[in-house]
Amino acid sequence: MTYLITGATGNVGSLVVESLIGRGERPRVFVRDRQKAIARYGDRVDLFVGDLADMTTIKPALTGADSLLLVTSGHELAAQDEAAAKAAKAAGVTHLVKLSSYDAREQNVGTGVWHAAGEAAIRASGIAYTFVQPSGFMSNALFWARSIKAEGVVRTATGDGKIPFIHPQDIADVATEALLFEAYRGSSLPITGHEALSYAEMAGR
Repeated sequence: MTYLITGATGNVGSLVVESLIGRGERPRVFVRDRQKAIARYGDRVDLFVGDLADMTTIKPALTGADSLLLVTSGHELAAQDEAAAKAAKAAGVTHLVKLSSYDAREQNVGTGVWHAAGEAAIRASGIAYTFVQPSGFMSNALFWARSIKAEGVVRTATGDGKIPFIHPQDIADVATEALLFEAYRGSSLPITGHEALSYAEMAGR
């Protein structure tokens, strides 16, 4: 099997790449920054450079690939999901794993609106899919560092609301399993941390 990983120098994609390498695979990586990828992976991967904003640049990477991990972000992610799914199917890719969001299950919360539209487009393309739907990334708490250092505070608009944040490594482990095993094809996999916490509770720990 040949695995193509987008977002391969990012938060989750890089961990999936390392997991595949650790299993003896030689994945393909699709990145915007060649030097960053070389610095991280050396010659352990097959490197392709491009941008999902220009779908023609991913076509060489798709040719001969069996499975694709699709990592998209921003308000244009649904359009990128649709274009990538169509390009992957046309290239003969048999399975697409999308890093989605738990909020896509609600379809009216935060980025869930965009991810739900992306999921729908992938389904409509006819390619076999798996949607990995994590709750909030625990690593996002690192963005609190500046206000904590400068003012000793964490600001949030969530009140007493609680979220079961999840570590990026756990997300990557699920995405890797989804790529490797056919049993997950056609599935949506909602994943969360083991405990829902408020921001106050997290700051207190």
